[in-house]
Amino acid sequence: MKTVILAGGKGTRLKPYATSFPKPLMPVGDKPILEILLRQLASHGQKDIIMTVGHLAELVMSFLGDGSQYGVRITYSREDKPLGTIGPLALVIEELNKTFFVINGDTLTDLDYQRLLMNHRESKCIATIAVSKREIEIDYGVPHLTAMSIIEKYEEKPKIEYHVGTGICVFEPEVLNYIKPREHLDLPNLLEKLFADRKKVNGYVHDGYWFDIGRPADYEAACKFVEKSNQEG
Repeated sequence: MKTVILAGGKGTRLKPYATSFPKPLMPVGDKPILEILLRQLASHGQKDIIMTVGHLAELVMSFLGDGSQYGVRITYSREDKPLGTIGPLALVIEELNKTFFVINGDTLTDLDYQRLLMNHRESKCIATIAVSKREIEIDYGVPHLTAMSIIEKYEEKPKIEYHVGTGICVFEPEVLNYIKPREHLDLPNLLEKLFADRKKVNGYVHDGYWFDIGRPADYEAACKFVEKSNQEG
């Protein structure tokens, strides 16, 4: 089974950390995030990796090599212009003739990829998106108004819980029919196409830890989390 890892982004959200350094090679603890991800995939039996690269591609390719030191096999697909989070799949369409994973290269999680795959197959959907719970605390009192502007309820600093995409997906090859060659396409745009065609997309709720290393706050939290885990372990 193929796993496509997206490692071509410029890391603009992670400045100044990733100004001249590939975001997926940013260290978390004593290892680059991509090394952690590759070793996790290998432990779950996912060893056939396609790495899409673009920004600072030579550094990524030189560091990871063929992947053998991490227990995987890596082939590379290089973008000559940014294609988004889904567009790069069109460059390797011939290699994706069976169910496959797509994972952002800046993801740190303890997600069980085998359980995710099993859930996807049971859903019989064209795609499965792994999602994680997030909570936002509103720093103000929040009034609830009726249509006549009468306050019927007042909450002091409420917390709002919602689900967010983790950047981890399972796709059936049929998804590739919705991607045009050399088209810049992100996941939300792909989902719009699938919904418009009445295709069902499954959501897999992950209750463990997940960090989006592309965000400075998450990157700092991930480093602290890994440091604490190493101390406790």
